[in-house]
Amino acid sequence: MSAVANPQRLIVLLAALTAFGPLSIDLYLPSLPLIATDLQASEASVQLTISAFLAGLCLGMLLYGPLSDRFGRRPLLLFGIGLYVLASLGCAWADNAEQLVLCRFLQALGGAAASVLARTVVRDLFPLAAAARVLSLMHLVTMLATLVAPLMGSYLMLLAGWRALFLVLLSFAACCLVLVALGLPETHPPQQRGTSLARAFRAYGLMACAPNALGFILCMGLSFAGMFAFITASPFVYIQYFSVSPQGYGWLFALNIFGVILATMLNARWVPRFGPQRMLAWGTAVAAISGSGLALFGGLGLGGVYTVVICVVLYVSVTGLIGANCLASLLQRYPQQAGAAAGLAVALQFGLGMVFSALAGALHDGSAAPMCMLMGAAGIGSLMAFRLARATSRQTLA
Repeated sequence: MSAVANPQRLIVLLAALTAFGPLSIDLYLPSLPLIATDLQASEASVQLTISAFLAGLCLGMLLYGPLSDRFGRRPLLLFGIGLYVLASLGCAWADNAEQLVLCRFLQALGGAAASVLARTVVRDLFPLAAAARVLSLMHLVTMLATLVAPLMGSYLMLLAGWRALFLVLLSFAACCLVLVALGLPETHPPQQRGTSLARAFRAYGLMACAPNALGFILCMGLSFAGMFAFITASPFVYIQYFSVSPQGYGWLFALNIFGVILATMLNARWVPRFGPQRMLAWGTAVAAISGSGLALFGGLGLGGVYTVVICVVLYVSVTGLIGANCLASLLQRYPQQAGAAAGLAVALQFGLGMVFSALAGALHDGSAAPMCMLMGAAGIGSLMAFRLARATSRQTLA
C-alpha cells in the first residue's frame, strides 16, 4: 500500500477520472441525429465518432499502463488530461464529420490516461482484499455523475446546440487537471518501478498467454462490448425506430444507470462476504439471460419498446459489477505489473467496445435487431469467458 496519508479521500477524484470515458460518450448521445444534420453527414459517419473515440481509448491505455509502471502515474496523468482539454476544444470547433472524428480520437487518446491510471492508482493505494470494493464504490460515484449526462445533454442541446456539450467536457477535464496537479501525489515511487521499458511491455504477452487472465479480461470486455452496441445504436433505435423523443430517450437511458448503481451498491456490500468469483457467477448469468432475451424478442421483432428496455436495463446493470470483480481478480494476480494489467484489460474492454460499436453502425438497418443480436452474443460470451477463468483458476479469490 502506498504511503499516501488518507487514500479514502481520493476515491471521488479517482472516480471522476474513470468517468472521462462514459461522460465523453453519454453526454452527446442524444445529439447524434442533430450532429448528422448540422454537419450534413450520414448517420454512419457520425456513429464513427464513437468508434474513433473507443479506438483512441484502446491505443492510449495500451501505452499508458506499461509507461506508468516505468515512469510513474502522475506525469502521464497530467499529460493525458491536458491533451483531452485541447482535443475537446477541437471537437467544439469541428466544421465537418471528418474533423470531429479526428478530434474525438485525440480526445480519447488523452482521456485514456485518466481512465486506466485511476484504476492503477487503486492498486497502489489499497490492499488487495479491498480492491474490488473500492473499484465498485468508484464505479458508483461515476454512475451518479453520468446519471445526469444524457438528460443534461439533451436539454443543453436544445438551449445552446451540440457544440456546447464539448465545452462542458472541456470544463470538466480542466477541473480534474487542476485537482490532479494539486491533490494527487505520485503513488508509484521510483524504488518500485522496473528498470526496463521493454520488460514492462512484455507483461502483455505473459497475460495474453495465461488462460485464467485472458478469461477475466474477455469476461469484462465482452460485457462492456454489448453495452457499447447499445450505446451506439440506441439513439436511432429508440428515437427513430420506436419514436421516443430525445428527452424521453434521456430518461430511458437513465434507467440503465439506476440499474448500474443498484447492482454496484449490492456488489460493494456483498463482495467481502461472497468473494469476487461468486459475484461474477451471478453477474454473468444475468448478462447471458438478459442478452438471450434481447436476441429472442428484440432480434426477432417479437417485443415492443418496453420488452427491449427491460432486457437492456438488466444487461447494463451488471456491467459495472462484472468489470470491478474481473479487474480486481486480475490485479491480484499481477501486483508488480498493475499498470500493464489494467492497461491491457481496459484497452481490450474498449477495443471490443469499438468492434461492437462499429458492427452496430455497419449492421444498422433501421430496426432493433442488430443491436439486440449483438448484445445477446456479448452476454453469452461473457458468461463463457468467466467459466474459462474459473476453470483455470489456481486459487480461491477472497
